[in-house]
Amino acid sequence: MFYFLWQAGMTYNLILILAAVIPALILMVRVWRKDKLEKESPALLRQLVIGGILSALLAMVEERVLSWVLDSAVPQNTVLYNVLLYFVIVAVSEESSKYLFLKRYSWRSPEFNSQFDGVVYAVFTSLGFALWENISYVLHFGFSTALVRAVTAIPGHACFGVFMGVFYGVAKKYENFGKPVASRICRRLCLLFPVLLHGAYDYIASMEQTESGWYFTAFVAVLFVVSYLLVGKMAKKDRYIA
Repeated sequence: MFYFLWQAGMTYNLILILAAVIPALILMVRVWRKDKLEKESPALLRQLVIGGILSALLAMVEERVLSWVLDSAVPQNTVLYNVLLYFVIVAVSEESSKYLFLKRYSWRSPEFNSQFDGVVYAVFTSLGFALWENISYVLHFGFSTALVRAVTAIPGHACFGVFMGVFYGVAKKYENFGKPVASRICRRLCLLFPVLLHGAYDYIASMEQTESGWYFTAFVAVLFVVSYLLVGKMAKKDRYIA
């Protein structure tokens, strides 16, 4: 009897994990297929996904420490508290952690030889982060959470990765063409834009006004559409930069 209950529990957890993982994998494949010039090696892509998972663990530690500092310094349920929480603590911790592992695993890679590669690398890193984060949420809150996050949080992380990757690819191009100042500016932008978008996403989602649901829906719709168009445009205009 206990064995069958244990088996049932294991099967249910496996279903939850698959529900958490599959949306991220689908988005990875879609972005990977957009890369027309030269497909990246599975080894590098796997390393970037692992980097995304490691970035989630690093961000979790940073957020807990910084949240404790914020709670002791700023009154909760205030606009200032929410701005600092979502734009500074959550967004900066998560996006900077992604960028740290993205740059560590791909910047000096000989495979980084076209501008669209930056988008592929950043999206895979971001979805590695989302994959791990989603597993923890789904195992804790259940299957309904997997359905909601499959159409909100996971594509959201992919979109943040698109904006990061666009500037990351341009930064690499400038680096290769002997323009270090322009490259540094683009590397700053490839962190700034995802931080602002991520902070706005979380801030709007946390609003408690009656119409906040419409604001969030509109923001997410625009974010998804712009990111989709960016991916298509960058893939179509991709050029070798090595």
